[in-house]
Amino acid sequence: IDGSRRSTKSNAYFSGFGKKKRIVLYDTLLKEFTEEEIVAVLAHEIGHYKKKHVLISLIFSIMLTGFMLFLFSLVVDNPKLSQALGAKDTSFHLGLIVFGILYSPLSLIIGLISNIISRENEFTADMFVKENYDGKFLGDALK
Repeated sequence: IDGSRRSTKSNAYFSGFGKKKRIVLYDTLLKEFTEEEIVAVLAHEIGHYKKKHVLISLIFSIMLTGFMLFLFSLVVDNPKLSQALGAKDTSFHLGLIVFGILYSPLSLIIGLISNIISRENEFTADMFVKENYDGKFLGDALK
């Protein structure tokens, strides 16, 4: 990818699944890194593929979306909730406000869990490089 138009940072990522898998290397990475460092970065991205990080993340996102929609369905148009909050009739708008209030702390917790999973995935991909190539070159590339 011609990333140098948008940033001076070097980047690479793995995306897709099935027949549409790809590893993307930014042009800045190819210009600035040695051949050994590029191979180490490629090995890191292959580690994400071998450990199925994209597929697991997709499944996690689908489950999270289902969970949030389930919570939304419990709160919106809930006559007992509307009554407990002092409304005479069932109120969609009141349920929406309550969901918004509940979503904020849930979003924080979900964000923390997502960060933990992301860091674990990066560590696992780094270990893949160490086990299958040479971790020193990945360390050099990350400096």
